[in-house]
Amino acid sequence: MKPLALALALSATPAAAQDLSLMLDWFVNPDHAPIIVAQEMGFFADAGLTVAITAPADPSDPPRMLASGQVDLAVGYQPQLHLQVHEGLPLTRIATLVATPLNCVTVLADGPVQSIADLKGRTVGYSVPGMETALMGAMLDRAGLSLDDVDLVNVGWSLSPALMTGQVDATLGGFRNFELTQMRLEGAEGRCLFVEEQGIPAYDELILLANPRTMDSDATARFVAAMEHGAHYILNHPDEAWELFRDTYPDLDDELNRQAWTATLPRFSQSPGAVDHARYARFETFLRDAGLTDKVLPVSALATDPGA
Repeated sequence: MKPLALALALSATPAAAQDLSLMLDWFVNPDHAPIIVAQEMGFFADAGLTVAITAPADPSDPPRMLASGQVDLAVGYQPQLHLQVHEGLPLTRIATLVATPLNCVTVLADGPVQSIADLKGRTVGYSVPGMETALMGAMLDRAGLSLDDVDLVNVGWSLSPALMTGQVDATLGGFRNFELTQMRLEGAEGRCLFVEEQGIPAYDELILLANPRTMDSDATARFVAAMEHGAHYILNHPDEAWELFRDTYPDLDDELNRQAWTATLPRFSQSPGAVDHARYARFETFLRDAGLTDKVLPVSALATDPGA
């Protein structure tokens, strides 16, 4: 083959797709819809990526697995990210998945707890130690109470059952797009005390994390752009997107996930790469003022837009 012909042949050969591993924060559910839709619609493939998506054995594993180089990307939570970076973990936010808080203090609608102040002397169930207990402490402080005024019990992921059976008087850590629907379907009416209405600054509930020491900036930017394509597809074609999600994970085709899907749609970021600097700065200051950290880090130490 002549040199020019050889060069043309080589240039026409498609480049091999780049592999990326992504660890979710929990098992697949509607919160992850932009990622799943991007995968199933071929948006990642169109971006030259092969993305391996896995769920963790333990929800606390993904950030540490990412920090140690076991995965390329991970789904995490903005509040935890602040504390993890203060602890020295090499993590940065590269995209926003769910752009509003989902966490809430869940109580029985007709129960004795109708406000944070009503928690005095009562039992609160939680699922993940650390940030959840810190948020509880901040909300109690605003109500003139402290963590000493409540009994905190780790109930694992049995938040709704623990509340409905009277094991606890309230829970923190359940997502408002799931827990209230689950309770209603099981014959109990719940009520959510929204954390952002109880003195906690608004934050991004679900975010995508990368290790700034090892991340491939170009591949990361392509991943975020493909995920944005997925979010836009869901917004424009919600019924078709649900059918795609349902057909991919038929075990999630039930009333709980159908209602959670609808409840979550307006909360997905439509500009996932963009960083809300004021939001991250406010939360960083809140943690310092609450005594949870000893200094305020610059936003650049916490978050980046890989496509900027």
